[in-house]
Amino acid sequence: MAELFGRHDRTRFEIIAYSLGRDDRSEMRYRLGKAFDRFVDLHDLGDMQAAQRIHADQIDILVELKGYTQHARSEIAAFRPAPIQVNFLGYPGTMGADFIDYIIADPITLPMDQQAFYDERIVHLPDCYQPNDSRRRTADKTPSRAGCGLPERGFVFCCFKNSYKITPKFFAIWMRLLAAVPGSVLWLFDANELVRGNLGNEARKAGVDPRRLVFAPRTGVAEHLARQRLADLFLDTLPYNAHTTTSDALWVGLPVVTILGEAFAGRVAASLLHAVGLAELVTHSLAEYEALALRLAIEPMLLAGVRRKLNANRLTHPLFDCARYTHHLEAAFTRMWEIFTAGGGPESFAVAPIAAPIAAELQTRISRHPYAACPLCGSAEHAPIIAADCSKHPDYRTDLPPVTKWQACKSCGHIFTEGYFADEVFAPRLADMLGHEMENGRRAAAPIVARVARHISPLDGEAAWLDVAFGNGALLFAAAEWGFRAIGLDHRQANVVALRQLGFEVHCGAIEDLAGSGRFTVISFADVFQRLVYPGQALAAAHRLLREDGVPILSMPNKDAMLFNLLHANQANPYWGEVADCHIFGRERLYRLLREHGFAPVEYNVSERHKIGTEVIARRTG
Repeated sequence: MAELFGRHDRTRFEIIAYSLGRDDRSEMRYRLGKAFDRFVDLHDLGDMQAAQRIHADQIDILVELKGYTQHARSEIAAFRPAPIQVNFLGYPGTMGADFIDYIIADPITLPMDQQAFYDERIVHLPDCYQPNDSRRRTADKTPSRAGCGLPERGFVFCCFKNSYKITPKFFAIWMRLLAAVPGSVLWLFDANELVRGNLGNEARKAGVDPRRLVFAPRTGVAEHLARQRLADLFLDTLPYNAHTTTSDALWVGLPVVTILGEAFAGRVAASLLHAVGLAELVTHSLAEYEALALRLAIEPMLLAGVRRKLNANRLTHPLFDCARYTHHLEAAFTRMWEIFTAGGGPESFAVAPIAAPIAAELQTRISRHPYAACPLCGSAEHAPIIAADCSKHPDYRTDLPPVTKWQACKSCGHIFTEGYFADEVFAPRLADMLGHEMENGRRAAAPIVARVARHISPLDGEAAWLDVAFGNGALLFAAAEWGFRAIGLDHRQANVVALRQLGFEVHCGAIEDLAGSGRFTVISFADVFQRLVYPGQALAAAHRLLREDGVPILSMPNKDAMLFNLLHANQANPYWGEVADCHIFGRERLYRLLREHGFAPVEYNVSERHKIGTEVIARRTG
């Protein structure tokens, strides 16, 4: 929901969050804190005191996001701190309470003919009741099958729901599917040893080797999304569908087969599939569900067609269109307020869908600043070479152009995009927040620092390391551990403030803006050089800022690598679809650029962090 909160129209709404949980210092907590106009921590207040605080803030509409789920505090809403109170998202059913006025749903999850069974008045959003974050990050690297315990060949059925949602009827169907599809496996969430043992025993009773059940351990959200790319088909359950789990699968292009249930909780996946244009994956009986799953498993062309359709629809249909969703939700809140101020009691209603031209206007609001000439040599002679779909990239958002257009300079051969985005466009990236996945980042950064230390000794404590666009801080912290005097540079103000609080010297802005000369021993451009608007200017600044024997280190994709060209030949090269990159370098062009700005390459390495990555250490020569 984080994107939804940030998208609300601040000219019409003030958005206040009331937090009931402990501050876990997570990236999401930080992001949510920035998304609201006010973020109020009620964790240490009793129910009555919390209600009094909400009432004192003169809230018009209080949205209850927990219902009767774990750690809920519905007693706060029972004190009626707001004139309108809404059951939304967290609890897919009626709260059966006279202090909740409305429930947000859609025509599939909660048809109006079920109003008699709900104490809340039903409000229909036109597409799907569930908001989805189009800015969620998926890890760049997809793990190998072997790394996930999957066979190198064979069909992968999966279900990453909590194990208590797996019922005997559905598990029996899954075992029949494994029996019918030789070499297939079932990939499940690894809840605990007891679950593994019980499901293995049930598989054995069904005549299926328990080793064909593969269990996925807990991992980070971005990594979990990335590993789902290895699966072929997601199998849903009843009476409780996959909710967010379905959205996760669809976000990474994994088709989901579901069965339409009778109650709200069993109809969510159907709503999600309709909203992404895949109603054909919604079945209406156990037999139909099993038959469709089997067809998709044994007819590869059928499944490939579904996957193509999902990838085409993912960012063109309503499911992941957060701008459209926000408009509809705001219309619902507005109508609730109009009914209240007119003196009427809560009443059911349906929000009219936004017109398509308006939705398109909301979606595309940011464009690239065009390059007037080659950003390296200044030549105005360049030709287009490829237009790539960037809408599948994890950094893509619906307010950005869906295509990245690349061109080649006729004078120097440099490959660059038609233009660049302003710095603030990608400021909210979770991966760039200070401390994000620090231990993994630290392990990846340590070998880089070790290689630099072969050329520059950090032991005297005088060697200063400037990390350009330090992001989550992993490389900068590793340099400090090694003994370098670590200094940060970034344009993201929040990261700068956070790093200063840790006692580091840190600057906000671009390297070209730094004053002085000969201040640094090392300057790192780790996975950022290809995103700089004018890399030559950055190298000129680095030459000025480095001492006479100082070294820059640069890492980025390598266009000259054989794998890069093989992927290009097979129309599967992910780097053409990069949404934030402005340049693609090969080793030859990068070396030439370094020499042009007074540097001599002294060491080349294949990057351990990214596929087709290159890492170059150079030395200042003059």
